[in-house]
Amino acid sequence: MIRFIKSEQTLPIRSLVLRNGLPEEQCIFDHDRFPTTFHMGYFDEEDRLVCVLTCMKENHGKLPKAGYRLRGMATHPDHLRKGYAGDLLKAAELHLKTQLQADYLWFNARVIAFPFYERLGFEFMSDEFDIPGIGPHKEMFKFL
Repeated sequence: MIRFIKSEQTLPIRSLVLRNGLPEEQCIFDHDRFPTTFHMGYFDEEDRLVCVLTCMKENHGKLPKAGYRLRGMATHPDHLRKGYAGDLLKAAELHLKTQLQADYLWFNARVIAFPFYERLGFEFMSDEFDIPGIGPHKEMFKFL
């Protein structure tokens, strides 16, 4: 089941998957509590939160109109390859398009996630760059 969640609920999975076990308080994004930011989670059949994402209102200089940025998308390692992340991202896209009238979604994608995002229709818009302590990324986007 997919539902909106609080920013604090994203932290355990962010820490585990995206920040190599850093303390949860170090996994908070500046925009987490802005009124234009939302968080969504996928809960499995036992009502465990297994996949999270955050979308914050942030335009990209290379793209026109109103955009949102995807941050902190992560799936618990015990629940990979079950389709949860794809379903969660599609739900976020629908909310962005129909409720928030966003024109596009963009983000910095990790190299390991390129095939996942490409399957969902996202395109590259930058060369590869390194985020210190995290690794190589490329900017990706999708018009909604």
